[in-house]
Amino acid sequence: MNAAPAITGALRVGTDLVHVPDVAASIDRFGARYLHRVYTDAELDTCRSGAGGWSPERLAARFAAKEAVLKVLRPADGVSVRDIEVGADGSGAPSVRLAGAALAQANAIGLADGTVSLSHDGQYAMAVYAAVLTTPTPLREDHP
Repeated sequence: MNAAPAITGALRVGTDLVHVPDVAASIDRFGARYLHRVYTDAELDTCRSGAGGWSPERLAARFAAKEAVLKVLRPADGVSVRDIEVGADGSGAPSVRLAGAALAQANAIGLADGTVSLSHDGQYAMAVYAAVLTTPTPLREDHP
């Protein structure tokens, strides 16, 4: 068994839990306005259901991932959830692509690499995003 590579830098982890019926209710109430405010076109293409509608479970998992990424980025403000796109890598595993203000914040904090995990079961979807920062944030004197 090979040893895992050593982490060189600070590790940040973000997680989020989303109630699937809340996403379904937003789709029902606001329709395309909600969908295009939160999700990219590529995400919407991935989350279509067989009946021509949307999969609230898949959308909820992607929303949870976006929130988990925001917890890692810790932006002051100005980052749109549409700047965080949840897709798949070449092997089909979930991946995150950053653009705009999210990418600028990632570069500002020295985010070198990140990985995302998605899951949904019943009424809940969740995501975990873990990333390595090559520029560690120095501790303040009043750190906990």
